[in-house]
Amino acid sequence: MLEAGSRAPEFQLMDLEGRKQSLQTLLGRGPVLLAFFKVSCPVCQMTFPFLERLHKGGSGVAILGVSQDKAADTRRFNAEFGVTFPTLVEEAGYTVSNAFGLSSVPSLFVIEPDGVVSQSWCGFIKKDLEALGQRLGAATFRADERVPELQPG
Repeated sequence: MLEAGSRAPEFQLMDLEGRKQSLQTLLGRGPVLLAFFKVSCPVCQMTFPFLERLHKGGSGVAILGVSQDKAADTRRFNAEFGVTFPTLVEEAGYTVSNAFGLSSVPSLFVIEPDGVVSQSWCGFIKKDLEALGQRLGAATFRADERVPELQPG
């Protein structure tokens, strides 16, 4: 899996609206968090509502899901788990996932505008999500929530 300091591979994927998106174009707007997932992944199902909270409450980093499933299944996942941030779909093979060195999901990468990965992790890691929330100026977790420190993907 790509680590901090690595250059993110360029890619083009379709979003759920049928538009082709490239990493280069996305980074032209600022830093990006790519969150790779599968709809059947329980850890993804646990993680994505927290990412949505950061999407709605923060600014400065664009959050994008990268689904390893068909668009129709991804739309159902987004509806069920309240995901409104943009989602890209990698339906044909795992070319982009393989380029990022994924072995499991969720896998998350913060990529800076220069194309360098500044943070990467696999699974649900509370401290990494809290650090992302601090960067975005948004609370990742509420005080009344019982959230595990770690949930491997």
